[in-house]
Amino acid sequence: MPTPLPPSLAHVLPLDPLRYAPTDERPLRAKVRRLRADTRVVPHAHPWAQVAFSTAGVCRVTADDHTCIAPPSRAVWIPPGMTHAVTVVEDAELRTLYLLTAAPQALGGATPTPDATDWQRCRVLEVSPLLRELVQQLAVEPGRQAATARERHIAALVQDELAQARPVALGIRLPRDKRLRALCEAVLDDPARHATLAGWAGDAGASTRTVARLFREQLDTSFAQWRQQVLLAKAVSMSASKRPMNHIAAELGYASASAFSAMVRRSVGMSPTRLLAAGPHTTVNNAARTAAKAFT
Repeated sequence: MPTPLPPSLAHVLPLDPLRYAPTDERPLRAKVRRLRADTRVVPHAHPWAQVAFSTAGVCRVTADDHTCIAPPSRAVWIPPGMTHAVTVVEDAELRTLYLLTAAPQALGGATPTPDATDWQRCRVLEVSPLLRELVQQLAVEPGRQAATARERHIAALVQDELAQARPVALGIRLPRDKRLRALCEAVLDDPARHATLAGWAGDAGASTRTVARLFREQLDTSFAQWRQQVLLAKAVSMSASKRPMNHIAAELGYASASAFSAMVRRSVGMSPTRLLAAGPHTTVNNAARTAAKAFT
């Protein structure tokens, strides 16, 4: 099966991670980077854990066999040594935390959550208002200078907030098969380009039957169900920009807001207003867990 042509992305290297490497004396480091839409930080890995999120804009983090569209209310935990890439969906200010430990509760004596044993996998976390503000107060200068007393206090609070952060279901599974993965990446970049499998299969130069079979074999789901997960994640990220419901529906390829609403109700059992308005600690996250296969 021929692969679709990749989208036009500006590929950039990571921002010299070694200059921000955490140490025993400074086990949590922060950096900030502003990137334009359609920029991709090429796949890379490092020997420490990472938390990636945007304080403005939307990014997509791909690691292992999952990808996540992360609006400012979410962050992605990446364990040490895991190869990952970041694609900027909307102009974004990316905040990155590097942690010497493989689990945040190991720093600062934080009380572990019930999910504390699962930090060896990627996971999507809620970003509380406190966590967001604390991260923005951390020093972002590179180098090996010693942390100030203020930074040490803030870092301890950041670690505690990370340990308490709730995992949420915004991850989308990706296939191992390179040919099918290229098609999935094309859907993620522009999910409204085609509404049917036939259109996507045509772009890939394959038969509809072949692509459908690969989805079943690789992801244990149908193309329609997988694409719904993409559309829901995209809608959540668009809602972070305060776009009206009818604009979100139109951009995702729905003829009307009511048609989009019907899809959301079928998928998660609630109205899109409740889904898109969901914030930290609301019951909507429980419904979202049934709608998508997450990192957690």
